[in-house]
Amino acid sequence: MALEDGVWIMRGLGRNDPYRIRTWQELINWINEVGFLPLFANDVEGFSAEEHVSPDYWWTGVREEDPWEWREIIAASHQVAYGKFFGQKAGFISLEWLPYFANFRRYGYDFDARWEDGLANRREKKIMDMLTEHDEAGDVTFPDDQILSTELKKKAGFGKGGEKNYPGIIAGLQMQTYLVIADFHKRRNKRGDEYGMPVSVLLPPEAIWGYETVTAAYKESPEASYDRIMSRIKEQFSVSDERVIAKLIGSPSHG
Repeated sequence: MALEDGVWIMRGLGRNDPYRIRTWQELINWINEVGFLPLFANDVEGFSAEEHVSPDYWWTGVREEDPWEWREIIAASHQVAYGKFFGQKAGFISLEWLPYFANFRRYGYDFDARWEDGLANRREKKIMDMLTEHDEAGDVTFPDDQILSTELKKKAGFGKGGEKNYPGIIAGLQMQTYLVIADFHKRRNKRGDEYGMPVSVLLPPEAIWGYETVTAAYKESPEASYDRIMSRIKEQFSVSDERVIAKLIGSPSHG
């Protein structure tokens, strides 16, 4: 997606192109093949869902054809992870590659350990406390009820007269892989009727796929996981400038 002469232009393939991705399951299959993929086009040519679907179907509202609708279906399917993973913009990570992202983005820290070492801020802690619990042994567990992002904002104390920069904090927690977008639901009024646009449901990835799956790469150094991801992009998309890639995926960091 590029801004040209004040107009947003979608990149992509023609309707009849045999290589065009036509369904959300085809997109999941390709994400699993590649390993991870931003939703929208970026500085790495070909490294996006946008460039492999037709621009004619975006925002049509036809659930079977619209890639914007597909992201909701894919998030709810839990076949891959969805969230703001690439330069704080939306994208997908396969379950094979999620542990490597978690390892280098978290630098081997579970959130509680990051907080205890003074590496997480108070606003991050307020959000994570709403989405996690601790049992009698002190182990992390997860509430049974899902909470819409709009409600999470209120309950964590953000908004008018409260904490600031909720979108930035949420995006940062997704970049660190402490949160993913697990589903989308519409809000309900007092009568129980749905209204408005679908709203994201945020969860720690461990709540969906389990602690062992998400942290499976903790055994290697964050730098090694970073190198794996960097090499994967270079191999798949014929790009050599690591600075361009690093703008999307970040770099291992204690902070």
